[in-house]
Amino acid sequence: MKKVLKGNEALAYAAKLARPGVVAAYPITPSTTFPEKISEFVANGELDAEFIPVESEHSAMSACIGAAATGVRTVTATASQGLALMHEVLFIASGMRLPIVLAIGNRALSAPINIWCDHQDTISQRDTGWLQFYAESNQEALDLMLIAFKVAEDKRVLLPAMVGIDAFVLTHTMEPVDVPEQGEVDDFLGEYRPEHAYLDPERPITQGSFGYPEHYMEFKYGQWLAMEKAKRVIDEVFEEFARRFGRKYSKISTFGVEDADVVLITMGSMSGTAKEAIRKMREDGLKVGLIKLTVYRPFPKEEMVEAVKNAKVVCVLDRNVSFGFGGAVYGELAAVLNNLPERPKVYDFIIGLGGRDVTRDDIRTVAEMGLKAANGESIPEINWVNVDKEAVEKSEGVMR
Repeated sequence: MKKVLKGNEALAYAAKLARPGVVAAYPITPSTTFPEKISEFVANGELDAEFIPVESEHSAMSACIGAAATGVRTVTATASQGLALMHEVLFIASGMRLPIVLAIGNRALSAPINIWCDHQDTISQRDTGWLQFYAESNQEALDLMLIAFKVAEDKRVLLPAMVGIDAFVLTHTMEPVDVPEQGEVDDFLGEYRPEHAYLDPERPITQGSFGYPEHYMEFKYGQWLAMEKAKRVIDEVFEEFARRFGRKYSKISTFGVEDADVVLITMGSMSGTAKEAIRKMREDGLKVGLIKLTVYRPFPKEEMVEAVKNAKVVCVLDRNVSFGFGGAVYGELAAVLNNLPERPKVYDFIIGLGGRDVTRDDIRTVAEMGLKAANGESIPEINWVNVDKEAVEKSEGVMR
């Protein structure tokens, strides 16, 4: 069934199709449309769930943890500062192995106050033990949301998952989306029947227990193993999704990397812009390729190594920054390639923060710098794209 949907609505339709028992949420721009749509579904009888409007994002995740611990499927949504407020309890959700699914409108963090797109909010949560998926389009938003439930609830994984869509670029932009029928999704997901989290007086269990030094590392090692196992499970679920719904996904998607001297790496909505820019560069005879990163946690190490093996240079377009170092994806890719006997040079490009447009010209600028490096020229390791450096440096001088 084709519908023209905003990205937030696509996420909400996916959540409804998953038949959650509890949805707890607190509104925050740009993800507010998600709880609004869910509340409509509940109010008009389309969704048989307990919708809990809470007083904060911390409370929203806490309510989801409590609900998931009783054995029901749970989902919520947030963005930016709201996700940051959840930070404390995100660790609890993953540590208790509760497969909560979280829809994110990827938005910059303050200060200064900014409601537009970058990936700093979810990237800042990369060490909380949550699976992370990033969508390029509204169709991907709906599909990845359903996939997130399936992967998170697999007995080999049992970890929570977040699905990120770019603020306003996707959250508030309308696109045609193929919405599956309820029966198809029921067959795909099945009924959630956890063995580790439910309330049963006949089979008492301990949840959220105190962890002494003698045991704490074993709990963390279990989470690490689960994240490693998730790599295979994600592949299996992607394959099953393709068989059932005809849309194929993979942890990374490649475009023209086989003979490329320079390979660009992107996440989220700028991936489409990058493809168009690369098509034009290919017409101009420039050997440039693209890797789109769909799954960031677990980090697809093996796939990335295979995809960049023929490149001379890799340019990572990071819509985030780790102050004092560089972009997060750049750092992780550099670590993955570090022990290879032959490896491409890796450079970082900080781009599109706070909703600044990422244009085809920007993509070409990155690629041309990469081509210079491929030809032996020296370029900076960390690069900021389309930023007024002179103005910033003057203001920093005044502050000093």
